[in-house]
Amino acid sequence: MNDKKVALIVGAGDAIGSAIAKEFAEKGFTVCMARRSAEPVESYAKELRSEGYEAFGFGMDARKEDEVEALFSRIESDIGAIDVVVFNVGANVPMSILDTTSKKFYKIWEMACFAGFLVGREAAQRMAPRKRGTILFTGATASIRGGAIFGAFASAKHGLRALAQSMARELGPKNIHVAHVIIDGAVDTQWIRANHPDYDKLVENDGVVKPQDLAKNYVMLHEQARNAWTFELDVRPWVEKW
Repeated sequence: MNDKKVALIVGAGDAIGSAIAKEFAEKGFTVCMARRSAEPVESYAKELRSEGYEAFGFGMDARKEDEVEALFSRIESDIGAIDVVVFNVGANVPMSILDTTSKKFYKIWEMACFAGFLVGREAAQRMAPRKRGTILFTGATASIRGGAIFGAFASAKHGLRALAQSMARELGPKNIHVAHVIIDGAVDTQWIRANHPDYDKLVENDGVVKPQDLAKNYVMLHEQARNAWTFELDVRPWVEKW
């Protein structure tokens, strides 16, 4: 195994996750990106490699324990020791409690909370013996406030935040920085561009979170001195009400 710096982003979509990967790549990290469908992350990894960075894409269902374990083992064996893990899996699905089936509720919980446990545990098990590492969880407004028609999502995000708090208290003394990033506002994604009625006005007024600017916060958290670690970072556009 070599001494390269490795960052793993689980839930590397076309906005936040890919921006985080690019930001770490620019800092000299070998970036590994994972999501259920391998094709998008393999394509983006190829794009990063064309720009001179070292990047890999993997297909993995973060809800499946065996797949999560296998990916961590593969990266640690073939690429290098993982220094940073970002859990960025989304499950922002609105639905009335009147229409929420147990199957839908469970699936959202699996994606937004249980998968975070699996990824966080695997990261911790490898980082603890080395006494170093950073584990970052992406949260949302729903992490601290349950909105109407977002009961399933809010319950999962509340659970993920509680998991992050518990891990931070346990792993901090082992020199592992665990942090939770609350994104309270619309992020400039393809879905927002297509569906937000005030998108153009918001963009013109800096009212939408730009993924590349958001990603800088994840690198900042990793680079913090341990005498001034942040557990929770609350990010929102200046126009967002709170």
